[in-house]
Amino acid sequence: MGLTCKAGCYNKVMEELTKLDIPRWDVFLLHGPIDVLVKFEGFKSLQEFVEKSFNPVRMISAKENLIAKTMTYIVVNEGPSFMDEPFAFMFLNVQPRDVELAQETLLKNPNVISADFVFGPCDLIVPVRAKSNIDLERVVSSIHCSVSGIEEAHTTVVAIMRI
Repeated sequence: MGLTCKAGCYNKVMEELTKLDIPRWDVFLLHGPIDVLVKFEGFKSLQEFVEKSFNPVRMISAKENLIAKTMTYIVVNEGPSFMDEPFAFMFLNVQPRDVELAQETLLKNPNVISADFVFGPCDLIVPVRAKSNIDLERVVSSIHCSVSGIEEAHTTVVAIMRI
């Protein structure tokens, strides 16, 4: 789930997410159009997700008007699970005929931690490793050159923040 926070509210949103017992390694503060990315997993049904996660997160905004927008991404084909903290996330839109091949190609890249094919505002969510902003440039460029069918890509750097 992607969250866009009201201006100046992301620290408070992060605090509220902590109160919901969401593991720290499943919450990412980003620098980009999405302020917070939250990974939810292990639900047996969409109804269970709505009751246990979606509605409680949505209520953060209702209580104090902290969240301007939510975006829900539903994973269709999951890449490997990861515990490494990514340097950045890439949100890729790929030509429909190339999505599966794009995911396969991404997963062969040693800088790609995972690649989840999703329903939502993008086709693939890709956490990537990099040592620095300069290295991130190299990683992003290599992905653009090696993955066929990319129509649009947005890269957001993960903020270093412990809650």
